[in-house]
Amino acid sequence: MVWSGGEAEPVCTPPHDISGREFGTYLPKGPGADFLLSLMEESQKILPGHPVNQNRILMQKPPATSIWLWGQGRRPSFPKFYDRYQLHGGIISAVDLLKGIGIYLGFEVINVPGATGYFDTNYSGKADYALRALEHLDFMFIHIEAPDEAGHNGDIQAKIQAVEDVDRLVVGKIMEGLKDFPNHHIMVLPDHFTPISVRTHTNEPVPFCIYSTDGFPSVESRAEHFDEQTAHVSGFVFSNGEELMNFFLKKEKAEPS
Repeated sequence: MVWSGGEAEPVCTPPHDISGREFGTYLPKGPGADFLLSLMEESQKILPGHPVNQNRILMQKPPATSIWLWGQGRRPSFPKFYDRYQLHGGIISAVDLLKGIGIYLGFEVINVPGATGYFDTNYSGKADYALRALEHLDFMFIHIEAPDEAGHNGDIQAKIQAVEDVDRLVVGKIMEGLKDFPNHHIMVLPDHFTPISVRTHTNEPVPFCIYSTDGFPSVESRAEHFDEQTAHVSGFVFSNGEELMNFFLKKEKAEPS
């Protein structure tokens, strides 16, 4: 939702932070909250007769009963990716937030048929479209939401399956396809943790794995596993994302802090 001239200060709670709780105490508060609440109440009058909900009821799925507004903020301003790195980039994601960031970075937004942002997403399609895009782009960012959704649901089996699907159908397929590119780098990492135990995001450094055809000589150790424990004991940590990106793209000298 775009609210022209609206308030950016109301307190709105992400729904994935309150899974299984009574929602009444988490409704919008602060400046502009009354307007947001009025929209939510109006949506409750419209949604019961919406064709999507009627179809969901026929399929014995729970209908949507209300919109839930959250994640508010003002339009950001930051340099284009090309201006910073002299690379033309693209983004593949089924999440509008990520697509928006990509637009601000000047990325080409690539829409993949069947990409849903859930467990049934088109994993292989994301890999295929990314490899095809690299025929005219220098850099591709691929985002897969399924492991995060499994964490929010508290579903350990779904999370294992999602990680395995990402590994086999996206990372594996791209690694195979990149053999056609004589010089390339690939980095795999989560943007945050979503532990099954808490079902929401936690704020701690995430592991990353980098492969390059010409190596990273400044890295003294090589890990045999890609997991949280191995990353934690490596002592190889960057304090912010820009440092990691500089290191990954070898655009300037960057060492871990």
